[in-house]
Amino acid sequence: MTQQLCRSRLICCLIVALGVLGVAHALPFLYTNARPPLNWTQPVDEWIVEAQPRSISPHIELKTFANRTNSEPSESDDEFLERLRQMKRNRTSPRMLWYDTSVGDGLVYPPFVDKALKLFNLKQVAFEIENSVMSKVSCTACKAGAGLLQHYIKAGKTEAEIMKMIYQFCVNLNIQSPRVCEGVSHLFGSEVIYVLQRVNLGPDEICSFVIGDGCGDVYNPYHEWEVVFPPVPKPPVLAELPIPKEAAPFFKVLHISDTHYDPHYVEGSNADCNEPLCCRLSSGRPANPNAAAGKWGDYRKCDTPKRTVDNMLSHIADTHKDIDYILWTGDLPPHDVWNQTKEENLEIIKETVRQMTEMFPGVPIFPALGNHESAPVNSFPPPYVNQVDISINWLYDELDVQWRRWLPQSVSHTVRRGAFYSVLVRPGFRIISLNMNYCNNKNWWLLLNSTDPATELQWFIYELQSAEFSNEKVHVIGHIPPGHSDCLKVWSRNFYRIISRYENTITAQFYGHTHYDEFEMFYDPHDLTHANSIAYIGPSVSPYYDLNPGYRIYYVDGDHDTTTRLVIDHESWIMNLKEANLYDYPIWYKLYSARAAYNMKALRPADWDDLINELTNNQELFDLYYKNYWKNSPARPTCDAECKKRLLCDCKSGRSHDRKHFCADVESKIDEGSSKSWKSWFYRGLSNSYSLLSSITYLPKYLLGYG
Repeated sequence: MTQQLCRSRLICCLIVALGVLGVAHALPFLYTNARPPLNWTQPVDEWIVEAQPRSISPHIELKTFANRTNSEPSESDDEFLERLRQMKRNRTSPRMLWYDTSVGDGLVYPPFVDKALKLFNLKQVAFEIENSVMSKVSCTACKAGAGLLQHYIKAGKTEAEIMKMIYQFCVNLNIQSPRVCEGVSHLFGSEVIYVLQRVNLGPDEICSFVIGDGCGDVYNPYHEWEVVFPPVPKPPVLAELPIPKEAAPFFKVLHISDTHYDPHYVEGSNADCNEPLCCRLSSGRPANPNAAAGKWGDYRKCDTPKRTVDNMLSHIADTHKDIDYILWTGDLPPHDVWNQTKEENLEIIKETVRQMTEMFPGVPIFPALGNHESAPVNSFPPPYVNQVDISINWLYDELDVQWRRWLPQSVSHTVRRGAFYSVLVRPGFRIISLNMNYCNNKNWWLLLNSTDPATELQWFIYELQSAEFSNEKVHVIGHIPPGHSDCLKVWSRNFYRIISRYENTITAQFYGHTHYDEFEMFYDPHDLTHANSIAYIGPSVSPYYDLNPGYRIYYVDGDHDTTTRLVIDHESWIMNLKEANLYDYPIWYKLYSARAAYNMKALRPADWDDLINELTNNQELFDLYYKNYWKNSPARPTCDAECKKRLLCDCKSGRSHDRKHFCADVESKIDEGSSKSWKSWFYRGLSNSYSLLSSITYLPKYLLGYG
């Protein structure tokens, strides 16, 4: 996500480290297409989509809320916002990564890798891995590391020997602390070795798969596939979607995402540690008072303390008493990805489910699975990986038990198979929850075979076709946005086709994962001027990192004869973390409402497309969007032209690893504006300089060009 998260990319960093060592020794085998000795065949999957039970009875009985209106911010809100505007910004201290920036790089490398480190800039690679900027990770280093691992596997090294080697390299290169290196090598090493023993892929294909276009678009027949659509013509598309009626009934919907509750958060502990997650007793003592973790959270690499989660849920329950249902889009455990266990992650899931049930009794909750719920993180084996010790059944079976508090019995089979489901919420209105970890290119199991894992997309088509036949409208929820770089290109491409085919049925999509407050657009693949769907990406509760905690409220066109089931408006609410820690009094307030802030007449796909054009041309409006994107964090960096292009390109790209296809127009306009701005600044500077010189009458005329 963004700012993104430190996940199984730690093992990618170790592969990079292996690559550095491999190049340092000039090993000749690194770029060969090594083939593993195991002959592995995927078991036959006899699961039949059409044979599964479906939710066909409305799941929600509506409550009556008297005098419920979508009002403007109250006077107290305005006063509070004005007080925030008047606050003097206090810069936070620089973040630590894996080295101490105050004393040089703080790292001591073995002499034999010094030259290689300069070549590959391993510190930068490590930073990019931790921040999910995988397209920038050294492709050469990835290939070298993958080739070296495959060489050791082919040479007959045992799993224990390879994992010990990974640990030693991690420690010797100071990639992480010894305990993090040990945890990563044991948690991730076994899985990666298991997969690499069974794939007929070389380093080129592996790194193209994991990193994406940043490592070349390598053709791989094992990872080229297409879903099958039923022989039903696409219904005619309206030239313009109707705007939802004013004063008509609506649903009020809460969206919570990326809680990352940390049960081991300790106020006053070290927030500037050299590990992926800080603010714990194990993080050590802070070097100075500024390095101490705040009571309500911290802008540095720290997750959400229990008191902040409790305070947020209490605030929501008191402030939004008329919520009709809740969207809960995953990522419950913290970022201590090196020492997580299945048992601890399950306990966090149970505890948060229990808390949500107690805080919102009788309110239906529709959850989606995040990439952090598994242990190790990002590890979601498809159903054909069914050995007891590596199967994902331990998680999916428990999810079925926990989610049954809110979901009907009919979804049990698909939840246990792949953690996805479909529920008829109201007559003519359905919610489909997808497991987006089957598009996660950090899910190493997909290297075995990425062809529609768990048959999820084919099932998705079946559900959408049934909804189309029944004249139902559908909202789609998930965790990883399909246009994000973490989503596998071939999966995202197929998903994009599905959205286009069923654009009359799908009226909104909802995701999390990035931690930012943003959105993502979908267009007709054959006509990029026709916007056909909008994905709302909700803000994180976790401040990890440099962010304020936040949540979203949506107003959805409700039950009436001409309902569109479109989102009418949405609000983003945040807590100013700096003030909460300063005054020991957290205050949650509405940061903005979409229609009012961006002057939108509606929130249809075409309206969001128009907004992108406005953001491209109107710098003041973009600055407002950028502030909201960062949830008004005082730690947000400045945004130059390249930053602006990246953010708006993210908005345009509902299909991953295909930015050139969607972003050329936006980027050219920004470049043109930057050029005009630069020329204006340059000529204005020349004019001012000339005026100044002309006003100094005693300067010799030849200096002014007169003589």
